[in-house]
Amino acid sequence: MNQDHVTSSLYGRAAFPKTRMRRSRQSAAIRDLVAESYVTPADIIAPLFICAGQDKPQAIASMPGQYRFTADDLQREVESLLNLGIQNVLIFPKIAAELKTMDGSEGYRSDGLVPTILQQLKSAFPELTVMVDVALDPYTSHGQDGILNARGIIENDITLEALKKQSICYAEAGADVLGPSDMMDGRIQAIRSTLEARGLSDIILLSYAAKYASGFYGPFRDAVNSSKALGKADKRTYQMDFRNSDEALHEVALDLAEGADWVMVKPGLPYLDIIYRVKNTFKVPTLAYHVSGEFSMLHAAAEKGWLDLSQSMHESLISFKRAGANAIVTYFAKTFAEEFRSKN
Repeated sequence: MNQDHVTSSLYGRAAFPKTRMRRSRQSAAIRDLVAESYVTPADIIAPLFICAGQDKPQAIASMPGQYRFTADDLQREVESLLNLGIQNVLIFPKIAAELKTMDGSEGYRSDGLVPTILQQLKSAFPELTVMVDVALDPYTSHGQDGILNARGIIENDITLEALKKQSICYAEAGADVLGPSDMMDGRIQAIRSTLEARGLSDIILLSYAAKYASGFYGPFRDAVNSSKALGKADKRTYQMDFRNSDEALHEVALDLAEGADWVMVKPGLPYLDIIYRVKNTFKVPTLAYHVSGEFSMLHAAAEKGWLDLSQSMHESLISFKRAGANAIVTYFAKTFAEEFRSKN
């Protein structure tokens, strides 16, 4: 019996009125009972921006409700997140312009901003899972994720040496999860081998395995102060072409073979098909990044009165789970957790 015949037999005219799909939608309680996908604070990773100094949190103009935190304010924010049930954070630094160099060496200084913050967070909140971005772009004067040669071309293998130093620096400072987001070839193998050689075999590698050269990163680059350094340049020689899908599976396969534990798809909403394919192909922990441009455009439309922000937030987060994501990095983390608590 072919599939078309089975389908017509089960769902043809004879099924109605015995089968009425609306029966299972008639109340909120019933809809909750048969819902297929859920998001809870345990599924959420809160990205947090950090900066040096003693000032109050700095509002990020292009990302409503998001801030750059100094050390004391960061601890208060983390305590608030933990009280809401969010136990996972992902750290991104804003580095002063005078500390940026062509080689990004500030990124692996043992007393730098990130390792200092990591030590403080793990000391204050040992139960917190602290993830950290591994990449040179916050630290380079040119805004690229790699080290440039005299012709302005990124030297892949020289960059790997810097990423190894950065990874060791962050791991020894207390990071639980390292998230290489640079998209250099071979960086997972280089980092994993280095970690093993230093006795840091328990560190989780979250590879940004399918990271696309996207137009949705603009607000993030404002937040970490890399947009001016990057200028009119782009990252298309190392981030993925958004027209490609099979290539993402190739990237993921390579990174898993090199020692990645988890993989990330970034951005999120325009790449739900990639999340689905990665999860169904490899059956490994697969994360989605609900990126800054996605977050900010929902806020902008809500401010215009064109959509309901809360409903759009929940739809977006559920879409990632429905596609197969195990966890979601989202700037809606705190808002979602607050709404979740008010309803439960």
